[in-house]
Amino acid sequence: AGLPPHLLEVEITESLLLGNFDHAVTVIERLRRQGITVALDDFGTGYSSLAYLQRFPFDRLKIDRSFVQDLDRSNASAAIVETIVRLAHSLGMSVVAEGVETEEQRRRLQAMGCDGAQGYLLGRPMPAERIGELLDRERVEHDGAGQLLTALAV
Repeated sequence: AGLPPHLLEVEITESLLLGNFDHAVTVIERLRRQGITVALDDFGTGYSSLAYLQRFPFDRLKIDRSFVQDLDRSNASAAIVETIVRLAHSLGMSVVAEGVETEEQRRRLQAMGCDGAQGYLLGRPMPAERIGELLDRERVEHDGAGQLLTALAV
């Protein structure tokens, strides 16, 4: 990609970890040594296992949208999200919530200590050529490029 490694993040799904654990650990450790951030995507669904968190050196957990979409209606979802955030932080990982669509969800996630969010509340998928426009607009709206990450994070 030609980018410095610290600007790259590789997202790994839990299903990719099934099978050859040792090889997966080796690859993840090599990526991290190069300065690349490694995230466990869609955490909480599929074959979720706390053993993944113990065995694999992830930098970030991405909470699956299925928990976020029910955050306002389900005490169980809220408890699970809050527990994931606390667990990840205690293991030295940051947390991003996927599927954030409302301001109320964003506020609740922020109150729970979630580090970031992605979803339609922050922006819809767009062609690559429109990214420059988005960045330019964010710079103007937030008075400087330094505020962009804050504006897009929880």
